[in-house]
Amino acid sequence: MSFIEEIKQRAKEQIKTIVLPEAEDIRILKATEQVLKEQYANIVLVGNQERIMNIAQKNDINIEKAKIVSPDTYERKEEYAQLLYELRKHKGMTLEEARKLIKDPVYFGMLMVKDEKTQADGLVSGAIHSTSDTLRPALQILKTKPDTKLVSAFFVMVVPDCAYGEEGIFIFADSGLNENPDAENLSDIAISSSESFEQLVGKKAKVAMLSYSTYGSAKSELTEKVIEATKLIKEKNKDILVDGELQLDAAIIPEVAKLKAPQSPIKGEANVLIFPNLDAGNIGYKLVQRLGHAEAYGPLCQGISKPVNDLSRGCSSKDIAGVIAITAVQAQQ
Repeated sequence: MSFIEEIKQRAKEQIKTIVLPEAEDIRILKATEQVLKEQYANIVLVGNQERIMNIAQKNDINIEKAKIVSPDTYERKEEYAQLLYELRKHKGMTLEEARKLIKDPVYFGMLMVKDEKTQADGLVSGAIHSTSDTLRPALQILKTKPDTKLVSAFFVMVVPDCAYGEEGIFIFADSGLNENPDAENLSDIAISSSESFEQLVGKKAKVAMLSYSTYGSAKSELTEKVIEATKLIKEKNKDILVDGELQLDAAIIPEVAKLKAPQSPIKGEANVLIFPNLDAGNIGYKLVQRLGHAEAYGPLCQGISKPVNDLSRGCSSKDIAGVIAITAVQAQQ
């Protein structure tokens, strides 16, 4: 069974409700049809009901079992405006501004997830919105997890016919959010990514802190940052299996690890790859996705109090359905 099929099976064990605020995008509606047909999550579509139904009918998409909620006609919209106002008044927001802002489907969707009465468990957005347009309301409304300083983004990469990683499964981080993390932030990204891997894949995380250098083969501010981040991870959490700085081949190929890093505790078997900056992480995941024909699920978010996941604007309906399954499993935790 593939990674995403296993995720779907896990999602079915405890059905969660996922909010989709981009309900007039045909890919979202096709994904909704797939999710409801396979019955691994409940779906709330945010938007104008008449327009959503017209798009679905014209394209022969069955979304009959989805719940559609319009911010303009929702019976509790004034409560939501009041809630947003209370959350943001310290930043100067007025009640009138809050009333206007809840008409934005992403803000409205985040408030649904915040609101315990709706029993909405997570949100997926980004098919037509930028990452900042998805994460800004998430941080303003849902906030970060307790004891979490940094929200970061990762991709689950599933590489076909691959002997490396966890039978071809990797987490790449940060590949979608933090542009140039310092050593402290890089260590936090690695710790969160280790937890995400074990949550989603169910196997021990083996974390490689990537660089263009292995064990001092080069020396610069860039390599020192990765070395310092590795030290910080070991200080913060002694249970994490981590090594760095490592070049990619020394991180994932055992034969190369024996030559370049014979004392490495991960022995060239890394399944969590931590990139030194967003340039490397974003380029890396797209190379593997396009040249290695890998499935790329993400950018998925870690560090927010409720599951919120961002989509690549080039995503397909299949990609969206997979991210909804992942979000549902995250919500089970």
